[in-house]
Amino acid sequence: MKISKTILLVLLLVSAIEVCQAQVKLPQIIRDSMVLQRNNTIRIWGWANQGEEISVKFNGKTRSTVASSKGDWQVDFPKMKAGGPYKMVIKASNEITLDNILIGDIWLCAGQSNMVHQLDIHDVTYADEIKNANYYEIRHFKIPTQTNLNAPAKDFEGGAWNKAVSEEVRSFSAVAYFFAKKIYEKNKVPIGLINASVGGTPIESWISEEGFKEFPDVLKTIDRNKDTTFLNDLIRKNKEFETQHPKTTIDKGIAAPVKWYESDFIPKNWRSINIPGYWEDQGIRNLDGTVWYRKEIDIPATMVGKQAKVFLGRIIDANTLYINGKKIAETTYQYPQRRYPIASDVLKPGKNTFVIKVTNYNNKGGFVPDKPYYLFAGNDTVDLKGTWHYKVGEVFEPKPIPSFDSPINTQNQPAALYNAMIAPYTQLTFKGLLWYQGESNTGEPEKYGAFQETLIKDWRKQFQQPNIPFIYAQLPNFMDVNYTPEESKWAEFRAAQMHGLHQPNTAMTINIDLGEWNDIHPDNKKDVGERMALAAFRLAYNEDVVYSGPLYKSHTIKGNKIIISFSHIGSALITKDNLAPHHFAIAGSDKKWVWADAKIEDNKVVIWNENIPNPKYARYAWADNPDNPNLYNKEGLPASPFTTE
Repeated sequence: MKISKTILLVLLLVSAIEVCQAQVKLPQIIRDSMVLQRNNTIRIWGWANQGEEISVKFNGKTRSTVASSKGDWQVDFPKMKAGGPYKMVIKASNEITLDNILIGDIWLCAGQSNMVHQLDIHDVTYADEIKNANYYEIRHFKIPTQTNLNAPAKDFEGGAWNKAVSEEVRSFSAVAYFFAKKIYEKNKVPIGLINASVGGTPIESWISEEGFKEFPDVLKTIDRNKDTTFLNDLIRKNKEFETQHPKTTIDKGIAAPVKWYESDFIPKNWRSINIPGYWEDQGIRNLDGTVWYRKEIDIPATMVGKQAKVFLGRIIDANTLYINGKKIAETTYQYPQRRYPIASDVLKPGKNTFVIKVTNYNNKGGFVPDKPYYLFAGNDTVDLKGTWHYKVGEVFEPKPIPSFDSPINTQNQPAALYNAMIAPYTQLTFKGLLWYQGESNTGEPEKYGAFQETLIKDWRKQFQQPNIPFIYAQLPNFMDVNYTPEESKWAEFRAAQMHGLHQPNTAMTINIDLGEWNDIHPDNKKDVGERMALAAFRLAYNEDVVYSGPLYKSHTIKGNKIIISFSHIGSALITKDNLAPHHFAIAGSDKKWVWADAKIEDNKVVIWNENIPNPKYARYAWADNPDNPNLYNKEGLPASPFTTE
């Protein structure tokens, strides 16, 4: 019987598809250069066709299994000591070889932007660290940002293990890098960092649906988000709304016959303004829109023909930079520091036209004070601060408020990031968990403590490590300095973060001295990471070290004085500047707070105010950005803000 060419082609195609489907597949996290946890059972898993026979050879041992009816398979290897590099070979109908595998300690590093921030973003502060990085046995895997509103995913897309060497280290989380470096230099054991962090995300995104069993309102939201009809309806309504209310204004600087950034544009009737500074503080009232800044900058001949760099601090919110009519760079949101390279053919001797288009969407717009604003090339530097000229390009017209919900931001939805960025590798064993998050929850501090305890318990359950060390960063000082005793959402939030310490084997690093008033992403990531490492030495490596600053423990009232006791006083309580303890407040039963005098006595702090004869409450460093909170232990770790209410 003759088989037609068409039938033969179909049979070959079907056969090829079956072979393709039978190919054994590994999760993204199981890759070349990975680190696996020492002194614990090592689990390797993946997928194949039902009944597919799989063997895995690793470090002289072989394990075999058969894929389940759903195509899942896994094998376990016995505990192994630190070492490597090793090779792993996975054989089925196909063969996969993984190289350069280390056995050491894995740490999950999670949270929002301050955990995201790569060394590359802070490459001025840490230029020498990047240049001299040569830690082949410190590895970092950044989980790419993705979401899942429906269920825990089996895998995620993308990602690779990078080594802490040369330029490759730039992609590392800065906090995680300094944490790992501190531990590696002491223990000389390979360190693996799995970085699951997304800027601007709330804690609810990172907790599993199962973890919310005591939060019925959250579970309702999760169920609603699984309804694709509901989500598609929101998208449709918003598209209709945008069509019915189109943008009616245009930017004059872009629409002009000669655009305002072009070299042959001649400015007329532009007003004076200073950089840095916000335009609402310089004669522009309540403007949401675009403002164009312009200045002729004198460039010495010695800077021409060289690679240059311009620092424009931080700009609220978005900006585009032009030099001599050429677009140099743009940033679409307010948080990154503006550090832009300039090609060697852009600058010319003498007058150079700098134009910056700034877009602001709400609140104050402009250039954040107390940041660097200058241009440099080689050994030459030109200051960019001072008087510029400006003209308003566009005034945003307020839109009517829609009568329906806007489309949801999926990365901010409960369980969405857990499902996509944590669930796919709960089969792994970790040495410990690091958490730096909270800025997105400061608006509702009263809810955070319960969520934080829930996260700790949930992850310990999901990873089947009921007592795994959990180390987290208390938020640092931020925003304007407070000089009077006031209420503070950030202070309330820091107090809420202390709820995590109710769970066993947890530690909170105190960072009230590491922030910047004008930057929610402070440059000092090294001390944050190293303080986390101190906590790890105690919780994960059982070393007898002082790993926390003083924490409020109790207080007594004697006459007109409140006597405050602390845990984690180390060798002794001190003030870092050898002055009296500062930023303590005191109140009677009316809760009218006033500053208190304070002194250290027998490793306790005694506070009083002569105008408060019957004190009842005490506070310390209770502010968004307290002025000189100087209480430390002798080991150099700051005391945590607190209230006795």
